Amino acid sequence: MNRTFSNFVSSHITTGHLILTFPNGSQTIFGDGTGPTVAARIKDQRTLRRLTTNPELAFGEAFMDGTFQMEEGSIYDFLELVFRNTRVEELAGIPGLARKAFGMFNRWTGYNSISKSKSNVAHHYDLNGDLYRLFLDSDSQYSCGYFENDGDSLEQAQLAKKRHIAAKMVMKPGQSVLDIGSGWGGLGLYLARHFNAKVSGVTLSEEQHGISNARVKASGFDKQVGFHLRDYRDVSEKFDRIVSVGMFEHVGLSSYDEFFGKVRDLLTDDGVMLLHYIGQSGRPSHTNPWVLKYIFPGGYMPALSEVLPVIERQGLIVTDLETLRLHYAETLRHWRQNFLARRDEAVALYDERFALMWEFYLAAAETAFRHQGLVIHQIQIAKRQEAVPLTRTYIEEAEAELRAQEAPVRAVPRQAMAKQKVGATG
Repeated sequence: MNRTFSNFVSSHITTGHLILTFPNGSQTIFGDGTGPTVAARIKDQRTLRRLTTNPELAFGEAFMDGTFQMEEGSIYDFLELVFRNTRVEELAGIPGLARKAFGMFNRWTGYNSISKSKSNVAHHYDLNGDLYRLFLDSDSQYSCGYFENDGDSLEQAQLAKKRHIAAKMVMKPGQSVLDIGSGWGGLGLYLARHFNAKVSGVTLSEEQHGISNARVKASGFDKQVGFHLRDYRDVSEKFDRIVSVGMFEHVGLSSYDEFFGKVRDLLTDDGVMLLHYIGQSGRPSHTNPWVLKYIFPGGYMPALSEVLPVIERQGLIVTDLETLRLHYAETLRHWRQNFLARRDEAVALYDERFALMWEFYLAAAETAFRHQGLVIHQIQIAKRQEAVPLTRTYIEEAEAELRAQEAPVRAVPRQAMAKQKVGATG
C-alpha cells in the first residue's frame, strides 16, 4: 500500500519538498526539493487505504480525526503544495475513477427542493453565530470582499464589495429591492441607508432571520426593510432590483431554470438583477465530496457554460459580466488568519474536531481559489437592453458618490467584534 500511494503522489507532486511518514515508520520524499519543507504523518493503515482510493474525501476526514498529522508546516502549506502541483480533475488511477463516479452521482441528485434547501442551509448557517464573529469583519460579511488596492484591510474590502454591487445595481432612490439569500442583513441595510431603498430579504436560516431583523430594528429602518424566513420560490410580488450574493451556489444545477424563471417573473420590465456567486473558470467540475459532506451540502459552483445558456433560455439578457479572480483568496486569507488567532474560542464553542474541520475548510477554500480555478462571477441581468447605461462609466461614478457618503473605515479590534451580535451576509 505504501508503494501504491507513493506512486500516486509522485505522479502528481513534481515541485516543492514534501515528506510523508507512513504507518510503518518509513519516509518518502516527493517533489524537486525546492521551497520550504512540508512534512506529514499517516498514522494507520486504514487512513492510508482511504487516502489511496478516495483522497478528495479522506484527507479532510483524516485531518479532522488526527490520523493525518502535520509535522512541519501547516495544513495550508500542505494543500497549497498539492493544489499548486495538481488540478483535481486530472487525478489519475483509482482516485480519478472515484472522482468521475462521484461526479455522475452528484449531477443526478442536483435538485434542491424547498425542504432540502432549508436543511442544507441550516447545516452551515445555523451554527452558533459566535463562530462567525471569530473571523469575519465588523459587519460580518460572509462572502468575497473586493480589494481595490494592495494592502486593503478586510473591513475596507467588504465595504468596497457592498459599494461595487450597489453601483452595478444602477440604484435609484426609493426603489424596491429583493435580496435573495439575505444573510444577516448587511447588504440590505447598506442599500436602505444610501438609496432609501425598500428592501425585502429572504433567507432559509433561522439564525440569520432573527439577527437580521434585530439589526433592522436597532438601525431605525424597520419601516422600509424586512427579512423573511422564506424560500425565493414563494415570493410573488415584483421588484425594481434583485440582488443575490453567495446564495446561487446553493441552488443546485438542476434548479437553474427554476431560479432564473423566477427572477424573470419577479423583475419589473425595467428591472435589474446583480448575481454574485462562486464559479469555475474552466470546464464544469463537481463539488469536492468533503465540502459537500461537512460544509455545504447541496452546494455547486458552476462554470459560465452552465449558467449563461439558462439565462438566455429564460428570456433574460446579460448586460454586464465581471470575473473577480483572487479577491476571494485574499478574503479567505484574512478569515483564516483571524480564525487561527482565536482558534481556542472555536474549540470552546464546539470541540477540537470541529476546529480542525474549520481550519481545513478555510485552508482548502483559499488554496482552491489560488490554484484550482475558482473565481467569483458577477452577472448583471435585465429584461430590456435599455435598462442599464450604454457604457460602464456609471459604475465608477456611482462608487465615487457612495464612497463620499460612507463613514471612514477604521480597524475593529477582534475582541470588540466578539461582543457584536451581528452575523454574516451571504
